Amino acid sequence: PGAPRAVGAGAVARPPRGGGAGRGGAGGGPPALHLEPAGAADRGLLLYLHGGGYLVGSPDTHEGLIGELARRAGLRAVSPDYRLAPEHPFPAALDDGLAAYRELLESGTDPRRLVLAGDSAGGGLVLATLLAARAAGLPLPAAAALFSPWVDLTLAGASYRSRKEADPLFTEADIRAYADHYLGAGDRANPLASPLFADLAGLPPLLVQVGTNELLLDDALRLAARAAEQDVTVTLEVESGLPHVFQHQFGRLDEADAALDRAARFLTAHLDAAR
Repeated sequence: PGAPRAVGAGAVARPPRGGGAGRGGAGGGPPALHLEPAGAADRGLLLYLHGGGYLVGSPDTHEGLIGELARRAGLRAVSPDYRLAPEHPFPAALDDGLAAYRELLESGTDPRRLVLAGDSAGGGLVLATLLAARAAGLPLPAAAALFSPWVDLTLAGASYRSRKEADPLFTEADIRAYADHYLGAGDRANPLASPLFADLAGLPPLLVQVGTNELLLDDALRLAARAAEQDVTVTLEVESGLPHVFQHQFGRLDEADAALDRAARFLTAHLDAAR
């Protein structure tokens, strides 16, 4: 902990109540990065779960993306530093995601003023956290935004083969190794690890953004179709020629800035509607 750091234009890290500078988690949830854009006030709260295949990454590696989404939406943000495999395999990340969500509710956060977002494995973890919260009888948030979500750890999507020459970041073997480390000998189709196979009925409105130049294209397409089949309000945005979690390229790629603006409007519109 130290002095608040700049997070995008006009956003700074703020001390959580009762915590250190920009870090929290004293109520039973994991340690977390807290960000507050200038002028965010009490409009709402964003819970962001970072990507990294459940093996790498942290709120710090994703601070720029989290801060940009929070700034554009005018929301305070919390990103838990959930445990990673292989030292902490499934369901450790899910347990931490649910603990972070529960801690926010128990600290007085109105779920109608709460939204979730995540990228890649973090997008899958957002869905799994919502499913676990629903099973625990907890109220659900106003909406969730998912960037290139990894939701099928069986790797059954056709895009693992059809997009193998287009994806500049991953091979199928890379992603299979992530799944092996996270699940070990566990069931790859477990709905809490692969929420594509879950009963999604009753979940809040979802925004799914994905690029066509990525192996996870079919994860996003099949998720949107399954959500629609189960009467979940879902918005699917597919960007031609863009790679995995292209939103990281904000400030350098016009499409990334536009996608983050749309995601921010989606989240705030559902916060306003929930109020």
